[in-house]
Amino acid sequence: MYKAIIIDDEEMARTLLQGMVAEYCNNVETVELCKDLPTGVKAIRKHKPDIVFLDIEMPGHSGLELLDFFDENEINFSIIFVTAYNRYAIQAFKLSAVDYLLKPIEVEDLKNAMILFERNKNRNKATYSVLKENLKNSSSKKIALNTLNTTSFIETSDILFFQADGSYTKVILKDNKTLTISKGLKSFETLLEDNSEFFRCHKSFIVNLTHISDYVKSNGGYLVIDKTHEIGISSDKTDQLLKRIAQSVE
Repeated sequence: MYKAIIIDDEEMARTLLQGMVAEYCNNVETVELCKDLPTGVKAIRKHKPDIVFLDIEMPGHSGLELLDFFDENEINFSIIFVTAYNRYAIQAFKLSAVDYLLKPIEVEDLKNAMILFERNKNRNKATYSVLKENLKNSSSKKIALNTLNTTSFIETSDILFFQADGSYTKVILKDNKTLTISKGLKSFETLLEDNSEFFRCHKSFIVNLTHISDYVKSNGGYLVIDKTHEIGISSDKTDQLLKRIAQSVE
């Protein structure tokens, strides 16, 4: 049985989520409801929960400040953020690989968040620090890339391109390091749809437009990335790509 604490300044929101957890999460017991961050910190120290459902926007303290109250060795709980942020800010959650529930909470979203919690119970403080940075600074984004044994936090500007590799994706970085991620290329296309730096130029490639050195028209057309890598471009993508590049340099 997992223990959960809910921290939200809205009484109705706390009560509603408590009821949903009780009805749809049979292996979770809500041990305390908290109206603000200081109360939540005390409850965490008292109950030592497995999960904290944490509202981000609260009077006095942002939910993102929660971890400032704990040393790294005290963070033995997972956070599921509860937020009413718009879809552009939600992109920061996705890039940081942090679990979140969007208000108003849907039952299926709650169930999926619990599935992700069980997969990622050992998430470390660095993950939440990256989220805080991504939410604060829209011009500097980091993306969490999960390999078999490691989560790497990479500046998106350091990524040259993504390459499909069956049901996996290879991520090639500026230092020519390659990370292999157990997600298909489509998942990265969706993740980066609001990031104007990236463009899917081919069924097997998503490129970082800022690292394109040349567009070569011969041999069916291809791109040169970072003066080193040659990547094919689908004929139906050429005009769209050139327009995107032109816009990025205006």
